[in-house]
Amino acid sequence: MTAALQSDYPPESEWTTDDLDALPEDGRRRELLDGVLLMSPSPTRTHQKIAMLLGTALDDDCPDGYDVTQGVEVRINRTRSFIPDVLITTATAAAREPSKYEPHEVVLAVEIVSPNTRSIDRVLKPALYAQAGIPFYWRIETQGGALEVVTYRIDAVNEVYSETGRWTKFVDTGEPFPINLPISRITPRVR
Repeated sequence: MTAALQSDYPPESEWTTDDLDALPEDGRRRELLDGVLLMSPSPTRTHQKIAMLLGTALDDDCPDGYDVTQGVEVRINRTRSFIPDVLITTATAAAREPSKYEPHEVVLAVEIVSPNTRSIDRVLKPALYAQAGIPFYWRIETQGGALEVVTYRIDAVNEVYSETGRWTKFVDTGEPFPINLPISRITPRVR
């Protein structure tokens, strides 16, 4: 058992992925940023519905060689670990049935921006996903009720993402595979 679990206080130095592994499976979303434990509040129904609809839509068109899933941890290093809302990985990596992926196994990471995580999803995670070498990043904006999907491709030399599109009607891109996705297909019905 790690020092972090022996009291109500964090470890003396920094949180590591070993500490994450020692925590109970209680459904809480825990991520690490340079040894600092981040815990997000439970996502809203709308957030989860978008993730589910997007995952299903991408999976319908997903060619062999890729796999679509959601909410699986990406271990960037010993003190950095994030959980994208939706992700596309290599089929080879998915065949392992992992509970954690390594960055080189992830092709696309998608984050759905929530009010509590705006800066993390818009600035921090894209910078760190790019630094880890994940080729594509999508950010889904939900403010104002209408969805906007912002797509990015990595500039591997500079380890940053370049914006490739802002989509409000269709996501029409050939990356990481041909995608022509009506935004209405990932927009939750209003109840």
